[in-house]
Amino acid sequence: MLSTFRTVALKGADVPTIAEETLDATLRFESVDKHFANGTTALTGLELSIAPGEFVAVVGPSGCGKSTLLRLASGLDTASGGTVHAPTDSVGYVFQDPTLLPWRSVLANVELPAELTGTPKAERRERALDALRLVGLEGFEKQLPGQLSGGMRMRVSLARALMTRPLLFLLDEPFGALDEMTRLRMQEELQRIYAETGFAALFITHSVTEAVFLAGRVVVMSARPGRITASFDVPFPHPRPAELRYDPEFGRIAGEVSAALRGGFQ
Repeated sequence: MLSTFRTVALKGADVPTIAEETLDATLRFESVDKHFANGTTALTGLELSIAPGEFVAVVGPSGCGKSTLLRLASGLDTASGGTVHAPTDSVGYVFQDPTLLPWRSVLANVELPAELTGTPKAERRERALDALRLVGLEGFEKQLPGQLSGGMRMRVSLARALMTRPLLFLLDEPFGALDEMTRLRMQEELQRIYAETGFAALFITHSVTEAVFLAGRVVVMSARPGRITASFDVPFPHPRPAELRYDPEFGRIAGEVSAALRGGFQ
């Protein structure tokens, strides 16, 4: 599938340039640096590529620049050096907080992205209902966010992001604030949705087992300034059963990721 991409290339103090290109749907970071005004270097020489339909999870110590990666991929921030190739018009972003509007119904919250882009009412209603069915919230369209559990609110957030029919899904620790049982159920729901839709995904998490359960590839970042220090393929097909977490091969991969993560603190 082809899509319009944004390419941002920065060299030293050069002025940022943005070019529109037609490329295979993917996300690429090439020798990316990110410096902040306070003198902090968040990323240095970062290299990462995500193929169409690939689910990549990123783990690393706190403050290593994981969330900065997502901000650069989404266009919410720009790199200080290197090149970022990312879709301009086909990105879904899910935050740790569902960020729902409390006065709008579930259906109205999900419709919001299409409403803001001027999509006709009938079309956005149909797409919103499809998204709610996909995340298992059919029948909750008229509820307000305050009437839902934490897991259900996160499902609404996922449905809202799916409204854009993204080629690339960016997820910033979306299940971090949930209790353990709800978190496990949401992991199973997300990988089911991924198996049905086939979007590419960049998923940020502090949980190694979550990363291995969800992703086809897990990458490890170093402590600040962040860079990729290790990458692990996870060969299990999607959708994945809950029992996979007890598989010896699953445990072996999780152990290797954990060892690489510990090495990143040294």
